Amino acid sequence: MTLLPYDRYCDEIDHQVGLLRAVVTSGADLSGTVPTCPDWSLEELVRHVGGALRWVELLVRTRAEEDIPEERVPQHDGPEARGDAAALDAWLAETGELLVGTLREAGPDAKVWGWAGIPDAGFWARRMTHEITVHRADATLAAGLPYEVAPEVAADAVDEWLQIVEWAQRTLPDDSATELRGPGRSIHLHATATSAGLNAERSELGVSSPEGWGRVVEFTEDVVVWRPGHEKATVELRGPLTAVLLAFYRRLPLDSPELEIVGERELLEFWLERATFG
Repeated sequence: MTLLPYDRYCDEIDHQVGLLRAVVTSGADLSGTVPTCPDWSLEELVRHVGGALRWVELLVRTRAEEDIPEERVPQHDGPEARGDAAALDAWLAETGELLVGTLREAGPDAKVWGWAGIPDAGFWARRMTHEITVHRADATLAAGLPYEVAPEVAADAVDEWLQIVEWAQRTLPDDSATELRGPGRSIHLHATATSAGLNAERSELGVSSPEGWGRVVEFTEDVVVWRPGHEKATVELRGPLTAVLLAFYRRLPLDSPELEIVGERELLEFWLERATFG
């Protein structure tokens, strides 16, 4: 599967940090619970994202050959003051600048430890793009704000998720993803052309089908396999691409009006319960 250009990931991290900062300074209740991550308040979510970005920045800058404990990451936990939107915003802004600058300086092929067996900065640029893209959805939904994401980023986020599930099945024998084995079942993800915007998405993503973007996930005895396209499947998840992304990341309930499920819903629920990490 073709990845986005490395510079595109760097640009998107910078863009997503700006959008997350806008949530922080929107007047939203920083102490409020995040419905899609109920163990966190909005402030704790933002600190988690910023801490992850700072951790990766240190990994890449030092060309780490192994994991670095969080306690060794400078300012990992964010500003001392709690409930201070201005301080949180300033810390997040500096965090984004540090990471993007370090990634650009390193280049995609710089050797860096990575937990998914891809030991280079390119892995981390992609991973952090989708880390912040999805957690920004958590933040905006908690703040009651609208959420949008560029179609090529949404599509790549789904692809990365599928690759992580495949990696987990192959390398983590105790991971719940191993329960997804077994032939004769499949999932079709189908971004419907409900607006002129998706017509542009199809062109941008190289999808020739008039039905829009699609992925087919097939269960086998060894590991899930997936491919672009549209095929009859055991269950189909249909909706605008952003809605499909959020549902696939368990950020949007399957009963949401933007979504349609055709076929065996139980299989989709089975997948969503087991296709996770971290």
